[in-house]
Amino acid sequence: MSLVVGTAGHIDHGKTALVRALTGVDTDRLEEEKRRGITIDLGFAALNLGELELSLVDVPGHERFVRNMLAGATGIDAFLLVVAADDSVMPQTREHLEILRFLQVRSGIVALTKSDLVDDGWLDLVEEDIRTLLAGTPFHDAPIVRTSVLTGLGIDHLKAGLSALIPKSQSVADTGVFRMAIDRSFTIAGHGTVVTGTIAGGRVEVGDLLELMPEGRPVRVRSIHRHDQLVDSLGRGNRAAINLVGVHHADVTRGHEIATPGYLQPTQILTVELHAARDASRPLKHRSRYRLHLGTQEVTAVLSLLEGVAPGTDIPSYGQLRLARPVVAVFGQPFVLREESPQTTVAGGRVLDPVAPGLRRKQLNAIRDVRTMAKADPEARICFALSQAGLNPRSSLRLVGATGLSQQELETRTIRMRATGGLVQLPAGGHRTVLMPSEFVSALEQRVIKSLTRLHEATPRHSSLPITHLFAAMSDLPDRAILNAILDRMTESRMIIKDQGSIALAGHEPRLTQAERRLRTEIAESFHHAGLAPPEMASFVGTGVNRSKQTVQDLFSLLCEERRLLKLDANLYLDGDAERAMLSTVSEYFHNHEAMTMADLRDLLATTRKYAVPFGEYLDRVGLTVRDGDQRRRNSSYIMPAE
Repeated sequence: MSLVVGTAGHIDHGKTALVRALTGVDTDRLEEEKRRGITIDLGFAALNLGELELSLVDVPGHERFVRNMLAGATGIDAFLLVVAADDSVMPQTREHLEILRFLQVRSGIVALTKSDLVDDGWLDLVEEDIRTLLAGTPFHDAPIVRTSVLTGLGIDHLKAGLSALIPKSQSVADTGVFRMAIDRSFTIAGHGTVVTGTIAGGRVEVGDLLELMPEGRPVRVRSIHRHDQLVDSLGRGNRAAINLVGVHHADVTRGHEIATPGYLQPTQILTVELHAARDASRPLKHRSRYRLHLGTQEVTAVLSLLEGVAPGTDIPSYGQLRLARPVVAVFGQPFVLREESPQTTVAGGRVLDPVAPGLRRKQLNAIRDVRTMAKADPEARICFALSQAGLNPRSSLRLVGATGLSQQELETRTIRMRATGGLVQLPAGGHRTVLMPSEFVSALEQRVIKSLTRLHEATPRHSSLPITHLFAAMSDLPDRAILNAILDRMTESRMIIKDQGSIALAGHEPRLTQAERRLRTEIAESFHHAGLAPPEMASFVGTGVNRSKQTVQDLFSLLCEERRLLKLDANLYLDGDAERAMLSTVSEYFHNHEAMTMADLRDLLATTRKYAVPFGEYLDRVGLTVRDGDQRRRNSSYIMPAE
């Protein structure tokens, strides 16, 4: 069993000395740290407690280096809060504890250091101060161990207390997808780039292909170390040093992450749940700038409050963080907000939508949806994440990041939701399929109906319209394949009629005046009687609105939609029965002839060359004949259409 434990506490309370007493390792590695006698950056040490292997992260206690403390506290399973007996609770003790609460650290232990410097009565008072500090927090029952690194007092007792943290820390969920926030990057001669961090989830193996985020740069794992020991693989709850191929160490900084390809997605807007700090000096302000600490990243953020935040309460509020540069996050990931000046912790919370659209303040629907996402119901989170994706489908890995569910649980729940009708699976072109909430599909269907209604109203003389007109009306939907799948679904349920490039609402009828209906009948009968010598469109245009050129054109289009007329070219239309008779006559001709000239076609159809030429071109176009010089031959693959 492996756990990562982070120290916390005020400067000069003995965190580094305590780690050295526990492990024998001096975690102050920088020359400046040794010269000044204070911890500036993160330090690391291993502690073997039999079946339990601890990775200890030693963090700086000075208020100027809280940003480094936050980077080190990312991903820890438990804390070791250090309070000096001769100082008691100090400002950074309080701030570090608040940070641990915001980072959702689940358990910890308090070491009362320098206990040899004061008497028992004073120790009792300090313990009382610590209990008061812990009251009302998730750590109210954390054990307090009196220690001294000079006399060895309580060190073994402290180790036993650390071992007892296992049951509480084991409850942290693991999605099963690898991810590690980077807190250091350096180079080793002959090996290249090495990055270190705490593995937040999943497992990494030598040879794995990963992505360096937020750039999305592909990298490969050359080797893995855990506390200077070479290993083949490593999982969640471990500190890792990973040798990467494909990137120079100067291009990797604290705040970058490495992850399974396709898991994380860069964003500059996060929808979040917020809790104000208990000791915040002033309330959070809408559209104010703060420093966001997320993973090992630190970035300027503008807070957009969707509603007010009550300071010092456990009642959550909601907002959005608009970031100065792209970051990566997943659902449920904790974060901390700090003032830019003075640099104090003012709030914390968790990410609800890691790739969020911009929302307006007091937008009731948005607040309702965000509250739904904040609930523990996994199926509600799945529907929310899929609805947010819209017609830009999310892969299963992206859904893991958007919902916080493991791959296995995600698959189990989506199968059940499909069976119960909560999700709809649609083809998306090729071998792709996408999942959509049934409510989202219904909303798309209603949008199609509204668009078709408007288009029908704009062209009242048409019984149908080109499907391209609908695509143009819904051009903001980027995935044509999914829209086609929605239309196929609506066709099957008889909500619409879709056929050969045309579309209409089921039950739609063209709206014609009595005069227009008479003219339509006149045109149809004229073409029917004319057979293969059809009249021209212009012959029906006359004076008055009812015989205007536009009216006649619309009626010709309507007769074509009804299959009573067929458009052969821009100026030539043919009666539907005449067209079918022509196809049959020409097909019969080829039972006894191998080829046909233009003169043969003219005589066969008893027409003139004026019509024979476009008729021949039409026969080629529909595939009945194939042009061979001055002759035409039957296309052997042609099949006569059914009556």
